[in-house]
Amino acid sequence: MAAWLNSFINTQFHPFLDEALMPLEFIDIGANLTHASFSEDLPQVLKRAQVQGVVSQIITGVSLEGSEQAIKLCEEYAEYNLFATVGVHPHEARTFNTNTHMQLAELIQHPKVKAIGEMGLDNHRDYSTPVQQRYAFEQQLELAANCQLPLFIHEREAYPELYTLLKSCRSDVAEIVVHCFTGEQQALFNYLDLDCHIGITGWICDERRGAHLYELVPNIPLHRLMIETDAPYLIPRDFKKKPNNNRNEPQYLPHIAEKIACCYQKPIAEIAQATTATARKFFRI
Repeated sequence: MAAWLNSFINTQFHPFLDEALMPLEFIDIGANLTHASFSEDLPQVLKRAQVQGVVSQIITGVSLEGSEQAIKLCEEYAEYNLFATVGVHPHEARTFNTNTHMQLAELIQHPKVKAIGEMGLDNHRDYSTPVQQRYAFEQQLELAANCQLPLFIHEREAYPELYTLLKSCRSDVAEIVVHCFTGEQQALFNYLDLDCHIGITGWICDERRGAHLYELVPNIPLHRLMIETDAPYLIPRDFKKKPNNNRNEPQYLPHIAEKIACCYQKPIAEIAQATTATARKFFRI
């Protein structure tokens, strides 16, 4: 087995490896499979991921409608061990109102729902104002405190404010994952000090924007690390040949895991085992 692993690690990963050569198990904690780009071939997308060892996926809810769709998708494709988050992304915060709060509170009761989110703050784009974002975020914090489901957090260029808000409520909520972490050292260390988990995506495969993560990521204890594609976004830039549609898919999760394994200087099997165990515990699946 050790010889096989060494051979596997030293061979450039190809995203279409035969199932027989890929006995490792992975969980994608962030896949936007309700996105319109998957409307024509979702069954094939799910099958390709399964072939590559992706044994479970967390489907991200980014709006009230999107959260409902995520739950429906989990029900329709139950054989793929799918689960959902429900929440309102900061880009959609302008839509959050009293009715949204009540409907999310109902969706939370569904057995496929394993986290609140995607919720957070985003100062990179102004699809919703800072006031709208903060209101939606605080309302979802209240929901999370009441139901004690984990938080699935989005943060982009909003670290100081979001960290302050999380710190103020940390004792009231359950587990937290800062998904698609792309920040700097101080942000990482402070999130870890809050006992947050960290989600790493294919951003780490981007030599332009993600190179700083090579040194940062090994500071994340493996029991706090989870991996994700954020499909259809953030397709790894280091593929020798990208798919014609340039769409990211959960089947590429092992490629991200291999990059992370290189950063830790550990076998990919160890990263797969640790992140899968962590995700199962975090999402209670």
